[in-house]
Amino acid sequence: MKKVLTGNYAVAEAVKMARTEFIAAYPITPQTTIVERLAEMVEKGELNADFVRVESEHSALAAVYGASAGGLRAFTATSSHGLLYMYEMCWWVANSRLPVVMALVTRTIGPPWNIHTDHTDLLTLRDSGWILAMSENAQEAFDLTLIGFKVAEQIDLPFAVGLDGFQVSHTAEVVDVPEQSEVDEFLPERRRNKPFVIEPRNPITVGGLTTNECTMILRREMNRDMEKVGDLVKNAGYVRDYDLVERYRLDDAEYVVIMMGAWCGDAKDAIDVLRDEGVQIGMLRLRFVRPFPAEEIAKLDCKKILVVERDCSVGKGGIIATEVKSVANSPVQSVMAGLGGVDVGVDDFVSMFRRFVKGELGEWWL
Repeated sequence: MKKVLTGNYAVAEAVKMARTEFIAAYPITPQTTIVERLAEMVEKGELNADFVRVESEHSALAAVYGASAGGLRAFTATSSHGLLYMYEMCWWVANSRLPVVMALVTRTIGPPWNIHTDHTDLLTLRDSGWILAMSENAQEAFDLTLIGFKVAEQIDLPFAVGLDGFQVSHTAEVVDVPEQSEVDEFLPERRRNKPFVIEPRNPITVGGLTTNECTMILRREMNRDMEKVGDLVKNAGYVRDYDLVERYRLDDAEYVVIMMGAWCGDAKDAIDVLRDEGVQIGMLRLRFVRPFPAEEIAKLDCKKILVVERDCSVGKGGIIATEVKSVANSPVQSVMAGLGGVDVGVDDFVSMFRRFVKGELGEWWL
């Protein structure tokens, strides 16, 4: 079935079809319409779930933490300062090996006050133990939410689905929605008898004081399991195939652009323009930041790589570029653009990529 949905409504539809049992959230722009829609679904009886209205984002993830530890399929959503407010709980959820799914609608961190997209908020989670996906459009926001529940519950790690504020969250697109029977077959009920679930007849301690060695063992096992996520995504058995990356016109590319998020659509159009001019350029789009697709980047056989990103680690530069440089076998150039929601369109990308190929790009801030 094809439906016209905003990115936020696509996430809410996926949460409903996953038969999620517990939702807690606090409103923050541009995430709010996800949980508004879910609250409406619960009120109308379309979704059999407990919806808890809390006084803060920290409390939202704390409530979801308890529900997930009790064996329920649990969800929340946030943006920007909301994520920073719940940041402590993000580590509790990850280190407790709880398969929470969270939608993160990307938004600039202030001050100055700004409600538009950049990717810095999402990237604050990169070291925490959360699986981090970034959608390009409403279809991917829907699909990655469903895949997120399955992968999180297979690997016992939380899963965050990123979508660009307003550009994806509030833009209506046609979304191909599978039948409920297909989703039920893909995503069975969460198993209750798992090692990280609290049960009355199987008492365990969650997050208690322990030996130093336990922390080392925990993070080592989390890291090992994170490395399995790529295969789980590829072999998820969903109605559409997914991978950690998307390869766009890469087969014969001498120049490669690495990006993630909604603006990749405009960048692909710019690549098509340059291809028509005879320039052999392509894109490796990051669909996941964690696990980081190091093997896919290391395999790139090209003259040079351009990383274009909506973030800045002050004093260091681009966050993604730093990671790409650690694994790439080709020279890497970094561009930071679009911070604070500054618009970067097709013409901007054409100019940027053309100068990159000619070796005339230099430092680019837009």
